Amino acid sequence: MKIQVAIIGFGRMGRFYLQEFQKNPKYEVCYICDVSPVCRDEARRLSPESKIVADSDEIFADTAVRLVVLSAVASDRKARIEQSLRAGKHVIAEKPIADTIEHEREVVQLASQSDLFCTVNLYLRNAWYHHTIKQFVDSGEIGDLAILRICHMTPGLAPGEGHSSEGPSFHDCGMHYVDLARWYAASEYKTWHAQGVRMWNYRDPWWLQCHGTFENGVVFDITQGFVYGQLSKDQTHNSYIDVIGTKGVARMTHDFHTAKVELRGVTQTIEEEKDFGGKNIDVLIELMAESILTGKRDSRLPSFADAAIASEYSWAFFNDSLEHDLPVKGDLGILEEIRERRRNMTDGYGLLPRK
Repeated sequence: MKIQVAIIGFGRMGRFYLQEFQKNPKYEVCYICDVSPVCRDEARRLSPESKIVADSDEIFADTAVRLVVLSAVASDRKARIEQSLRAGKHVIAEKPIADTIEHEREVVQLASQSDLFCTVNLYLRNAWYHHTIKQFVDSGEIGDLAILRICHMTPGLAPGEGHSSEGPSFHDCGMHYVDLARWYAASEYKTWHAQGVRMWNYRDPWWLQCHGTFENGVVFDITQGFVYGQLSKDQTHNSYIDVIGTKGVARMTHDFHTAKVELRGVTQTIEEEKDFGGKNIDVLIELMAESILTGKRDSRLPSFADAAIASEYSWAFFNDSLEHDLPVKGDLGILEEIRERRRNMTDGYGLLPRK
């Protein structure tokens, strides 16, 4: 029997979920909920077999629904998670799991008291390339893990374009890399120093670099910003991870289509290229399906606690940057040029669905 699932929030991420659920024979999307009439019309077009609703009460009352996906705004998630757990439904949530650190902690506590399976879309944990690197590191091929260098810069979402409910760029996007570094280090953050730039005279730093240490002595630096050539004729990006050990290295780059892994250990040199995999939602929902069907939570599913920790430290790093010199480069006129260009682009980085 298929797992009946409801999607609450049918914006960009909600549509990604629908696409992957429709490919997986273990699921049936029985409800799609959104307050926007435009989004509901799009849901009817893309999933005519689903019941499309504006009010989620019917979803929580329907005992056949076993899994709820929460992909609406962050300020909505805590209440929806509480409703889901009260109604006896498993949960997949987008990150962050709530709109404040305090609410995130409350959600973690709620989940810890429930036998239901709750997970969050920290999609990098489900990427084949990170698992390949992690296994190589764990094998001892690069010696002791010493340094983690992570960079992700694209001409993605501009300030004011879809971030309001999830915070500035380094929280909305950067928390993925804050979580990833912690996952690799298998330790907790100990020290940090962050430097930001207020690109285009926007109120928040839209580029941020943070470096520091973990409690086990691993050193990290994380660079993130949607500041990478927004007005260049031909857009590009710079995304990589460098994992440096006492004896060897492992690294990855990608072009959003293909990911390339290079492993240079003491006995092996391996190069591998595969499909990038996008948001890896297919992996996430398969892990959740197996957990629900077997009654045993898959250890690879990220926890709400993982998400809350990543959120809290990404805010800590962001706030640390505000305590230091914060240069301004560019002006709001350039920012408006960027927004106008993105409003009219049909092929670009992180474009939002057109209303």
